[in-house]
Amino acid sequence: MAEEKTLSSRRIYEGRAVRLRVDTVELSGGRQTTREVVEHEDCVAIVAVDDKDNILLVKQFRKPVEKALLEIPAGGIDPGETPEDCVRREMREETGFLPQKVEKLGGFYSSPGFCTEYLYLYLATDLVHSPLQAEDTDGISLVRTPLAQIPELIASGAIVDAKSIAGLLTFLKVPPVS
Repeated sequence: MAEEKTLSSRRIYEGRAVRLRVDTVELSGGRQTTREVVEHEDCVAIVAVDDKDNILLVKQFRKPVEKALLEIPAGGIDPGETPEDCVRREMREETGFLPQKVEKLGGFYSSPGFCTEYLYLYLATDLVHSPLQAEDTDGISLVRTPLAQIPELIASGAIVDAKSIAGLLTFLKVPPVS
């Protein structure tokens, strides 16, 4: 597989959450074209399981799709923060629970055709009630869902978020990575 050689890169937008650049690249045959790249910080995605084998999902309105979506907890890794520390903070902010046990399940790129974001996937268990307020979590509601219902929620389209589908299916099929 031939790589694309970057000839130039131009930043065209810088916002709070994303940056956009346009790269001019040379393809293997010598032809030049452009690639639009959304730069986004890495994130964590969390499969959280309580002591009754419920999966902790969150429901929140997503402006880009104009819908409330059912998702696994997730969020951006702050500068200087480890992915594991981010899991603990995001869990407290979005679900009100602090995991006593955090295990890596894997990871994946969210949309590698145009975005740099990588999601570290974790399993969070041994949950202790420990809420942490954050400015952007007011509209999030916690939805405890029996583990046995997860495949049907995915198959029926009740869960349509790619990170949630990838994270939940990974958890259902793959043991934690050491």
